[in-house]
Amino acid sequence: MRIALVYERLREEERQLIRAIEELGHEPVPLHLNSNFLPLDHGKTFEADAALIRAISAAKAHASAVTLSSLGVRVVNSPEVLSICGNKLATTARLSEAGIPTPKTTVAFSLEGALEAAKSIGYPVVIKPVNGSWGRLVSLAQDEEELRTILEHREAIPSPYYRIHYIQEFIRKPGRDIRAYGTEKTFITAIYRVSDHWVTNTARGAKAVPAEYREELADLVIRTAEAMGGGFLGVDIAEDEERGLVVIEVNGVTEFKNAARVTGVDIAKELVSYAMR
Repeated sequence: MRIALVYERLREEERQLIRAIEELGHEPVPLHLNSNFLPLDHGKTFEADAALIRAISAAKAHASAVTLSSLGVRVVNSPEVLSICGNKLATTARLSEAGIPTPKTTVAFSLEGALEAAKSIGYPVVIKPVNGSWGRLVSLAQDEEELRTILEHREAIPSPYYRIHYIQEFIRKPGRDIRAYGTEKTFITAIYRVSDHWVTNTARGAKAVPAEYREELADLVIRTAEAMGGGFLGVDIAEDEERGLVVIEVNGVTEFKNAARVTGVDIAKELVSYAMR
């Protein structure tokens, strides 16, 4: 089979995926988005049986998935899943509907509304953009004065997205969180992201170490993927002292090189195999 690899930059994950496609007996079809175009014409075809969406930009990932789907190509992940994963508000709403444990979350549409929302949760609170990754522009406010300063800066940014204030309770992590990988059918593997900083993201310097298998973790990952509409996903999970495991975010184009390195699990091959199934 011919499997398109849709990418912006050939990172370690994309190189591993090309290797996995070849080892599984298929033909990789690299599609560099920034030097190609895709026709929106139902009379046209794209010569691939499936496509792995690996664009860094959530907007480009979703747009390329929509276009390839319209040309009859099965894409992983689907446009619908990428759309939800690309928006933290939509993700939390979907998880909440499915009864998946998440931090207390509010959304406000003005500075005054956000201040009231934070009071309802209780300080400290975490403020996030509804889109974005790698922990960028995620802020922690210890009190109303800090929150007001953060919100005033956000409202000065010339984008309507920064006037949507997504506010969550602060989960006191035990110096780590969990990045788990799975689908609507299968739990694949998980790592702890260990850091002294409250933002435990490997892109921000957190250390990746293997996480022990737990039935409750595996079950939560599968239930989360089901709630998102399926797909091959990276699920960020925090360990709350009272409630146990709570889902923070879900990643539709997930990075996995550090997890593959420390766990020994061939995540690239798992992703290609999932796409073929």
